[in-house]
Amino acid sequence: MYSKEQASQLRQAFWTAFGQYMGPVLSAEGLRTNWVNYKTGVKHIFFRMQADNKVASIFIEIAHPDKELQQLFYEQFATYKNVLHSTLNEDWQWQLHSTDEYGKTISRIHKQIAPVSIYQREDWPKLISFFKPRIIALDEFWSDAKYAFEI
Repeated sequence: MYSKEQASQLRQAFWTAFGQYMGPVLSAEGLRTNWVNYKTGVKHIFFRMQADNKVASIFIEIAHPDKELQQLFYEQFATYKNVLHSTLNEDWQWQLHSTDEYGKTISRIHKQIAPVSIYQREDWPKLISFFKPRIIALDEFWSDAKYAFEI
C-alpha cells in the first residue's frame, strides 16, 4: 500500500515517462503533440487516458453541459463509428449519458484493459503498449474527422 504522496509520485512518474516516450512521435499532421494532454481543438470533446491500481482506460469523452447537444455530438461520432473502429483496428464500448466520478453527465467511447496497475512499474510496458497505438490511432482519426465537429 502506498501513501497518497507515493501514489501521486508514481502516477506523475508514469505519465512523465509516457510523455517522454511519445515525445518523438509526430501527429498525423506532422506536428509535435502533447500526447498526455491531447487537445482536440473542439470544446467539450476530450481524448483521455487514465490508469489506476486495477484498470487502464482510453476514451473519447463528450462533456457538453447541454444533454441534447451532447447527444448530437455522440450521434455525430456514431456516423463515423466504422471509420473510427477501422482506424483503431478494434471495437470500442459506447456509452451515451453516463455519469463521471464528479456526478457530471458525459458520454464516452472507450477501451480498457485489466488487470494492470499504474503503481507497479513492471506493468508500465503493458500500459504504454496499450495507450501508444490507440492515442496515435485516435489522432489519425481526428485529423480527418474533427472538421465535422467544429461548431
